[in-house]
Amino acid sequence: MTAPARPAGQRPRTEWRDVSGILLLDKPTGMSSNAALQRARRLFRARKAGHTGSLDPLASGLLPVCFGQATKISGMLLDADKGYRVTALLGTRTATGDAEGEVTGTAPVPTLDADAIATVLAGFLGTIDQVPPMYSALKREGRRLYELARQGIEVERAPRSVRIHELRLTDWDGRRLSLEVRCSKGTYVRTLVEDIATAIGTVGHVESLRRTLVGPFLEQELWSLAELEALRDEQGEPALDRLLLTPDVALVHLPAMTVGASEQSYLLQGQAVFAAGPAGALVRMYGPGREFLGIGQMTPEGRRLAPVRIMLDLEAGRQASKSLEGGAQRG
Repeated sequence: MTAPARPAGQRPRTEWRDVSGILLLDKPTGMSSNAALQRARRLFRARKAGHTGSLDPLASGLLPVCFGQATKISGMLLDADKGYRVTALLGTRTATGDAEGEVTGTAPVPTLDADAIATVLAGFLGTIDQVPPMYSALKREGRRLYELARQGIEVERAPRSVRIHELRLTDWDGRRLSLEVRCSKGTYVRTLVEDIATAIGTVGHVESLRRTLVGPFLEQELWSLAELEALRDEQGEPALDRLLLTPDVALVHLPAMTVGASEQSYLLQGQAVFAAGPAGALVRMYGPGREFLGIGQMTPEGRRLAPVRIMLDLEAGRQASKSLEGGAQRG
């Protein structure tokens, strides 16, 4: 019996597979983060995928995509510092704070040199308060703020504290302001640009934005969707899989601890073990064969290690433990 013919134009059904690791994707301008994620997921045929912090469609750059077990650490990348290159156009305000919104106001731009601009920027370093923009994904009574904004509704938003670690002027032509920013999670670069423009004595909006850093990851390591498609077509899925980073590379800021085969077995079953380590610290846990087990936490006195998030598949861990035990017995 032959299978029924697929209707013309219908995409063949994807056969998903188990893939684990982190892909450093170069999200293109004009595409939503979710659309970029879904394109990457289909290329890898990954059963489970998620990204670690949305970029506006206007923005391009670093979008870490987590597949499989790596989705378990996506929250830590959401909390990581971010870096951006941004060009602001002064003298024009828009409804959205970027080039996609309609113009809502204009103002003359004062004549300033680079030194004067740098003095203004210095006032934004450190912890500052930001009022989130109406065109954001924050919710008010169950509705996204951008949904209200599109209906012409503006609601009061409470200021939020964020931290600007670095803010450097890279170019200034009298109207366009190019900056490099490194900031804490939750920072709205559109709001930062508007606030800088106000401090200068004018208005402004984001003309272009590129994310260059997320935690330990830099833009030099990125792969575009076009590059991924070409690599798959030329060399197949194994070549794509070799691009994936192991989840522990996102956790290099945590101290590492290696445990023995017996401790590994207990940890993979969710049980704490005796181990000496940094008191009260979150740690990266490795088995005796250097398999990355996941994230653990030391007790306050630093004598016991409890699993917080297991990354190694339980069956794979059991097989690794058996292999190590067998080797010890043969020795």
